[in-house]
Amino acid sequence: MKNLKRINPKAFIREILILTFGMFITSIAVYFFLIPSKLVIGSMSGLAIVVNALTGLPISVITLIMNVILLVLAYVLIGKEFGLKTVYTALLLSPFLYMFEKLVPMQESLMKDQWLDLLCFVIILGFAQTILFRENASSGGLDILAKIVNKYFHVELGTSVTIAGAAICCSAFLVYDLRTVIIGLIGTFINGLVLDHFIVGFNSRKRVCIFSDEHEKLRAYIIDELQRGATVHPILGGYKNEEKFEIETLMTRNEFSSLMEFVKEEKIQAFITANTVSEIYGNKGVKKATKK
Repeated sequence: MKNLKRINPKAFIREILILTFGMFITSIAVYFFLIPSKLVIGSMSGLAIVVNALTGLPISVITLIMNVILLVLAYVLIGKEFGLKTVYTALLLSPFLYMFEKLVPMQESLMKDQWLDLLCFVIILGFAQTILFRENASSGGLDILAKIVNKYFHVELGTSVTIAGAAICCSAFLVYDLRTVIIGLIGTFINGLVLDHFIVGFNSRKRVCIFSDEHEKLRAYIIDELQRGATVHPILGGYKNEEKFEIETLMTRNEFSSLMEFVKEEKIQAFITANTVSEIYGNKGVKKATKK
């Protein structure tokens, strides 16, 4: 009961909506592009297609059974929060697939071309996976295996997805020809690249370093207007041996554009460098600064 009282209702509803949206996008990718084209991309859905061909069991049922087993692993090996969130998301896939089966029955590939279906599937799925991973959840299945590899072997999520998916892809030899298996392996590799691309895009920030005599003016703008944290370093200029100050901060691309506009409008003389940071740990400089 004590833990329940600590739950922020707005944050909880927001997370539920985001997780539901992520799974809705995932089900679109699976139902409209993966299943009808008979693609066996490295995923539990791809493995379910193979089991379906061998046993005749509905794909929605097979997916549910495999996810239940993997959910136990998620709870035990990754953590309670990840496990509970993934329980919710994984249980959504089968109902969404069932809904599409009833509302939009499909007999053939939507794009009528395996390569186009492959491209659409990995792009849509990569976007959905990124949404879920950012909320410390997953769509279940392969994502759970990838998260385990990521946590214990410190391998990037995209690479983890590729490794786990490639192993599952090989199961297609039991049902499909070599061409289908090769397409699946290529799709698994592209899926890993797309996932890394989306994750980097969502997480990336600009690390900005500023040298200027008007450092106080710039610091005030960053903190008061952009509401970002900033660190001011005292430095010694190498050319004239003068004492100066360097401002270092992390900000989004839009905030960096606003900063450059401010520098231009105020005609501030400054030397500014910026590079993209894709891995950020901790909250300082990432979240908006708050005044007390």
